[in-house]
Amino acid sequence: MPSDSHLKGLLDALRGLIQQGRQQALRVVDMVQVQTCREIGRHIVEFEQGGETRAAYGKKLLPRLAEALTREFGSGFDDRNLRNMRAFYQAFPIWHAVRTELGWMHYQALLRVSNKEARLSA
Repeated sequence: MPSDSHLKGLLDALRGLIQQGRQQALRVVDMVQVQTCREIGRHIVEFEQGGETRAAYGKKLLPRLAEALTREFGSGFDDRNLRNMRAFYQAFPIWHAVRTELGWMHYQALLRVSNKEARLSA
């Protein structure tokens, strides 16, 4: 039977592994959320533009999408958040330019920075 000191060492090692695993899982979830929000934005932009260079915004698309998505998936898909997702894709159209260590909340804050160079170097 292991001694209490050996058991304490094992428990400490297991605690460290569990904490590390939880932190890694949170980082992966953040990255997937950022990627999903960007892809939602891409789909909205492509739908709005319908192959055109510029979008026609008079269709009230975002409020209609917000209502349907909120009904199906709950909060987080209001028209303001969908506008942020669209703006996120427009600001970062190349996925490799997105820093995956930043979460969606970080990118929402960066979208409020009006200077493009400052936003991209943040």
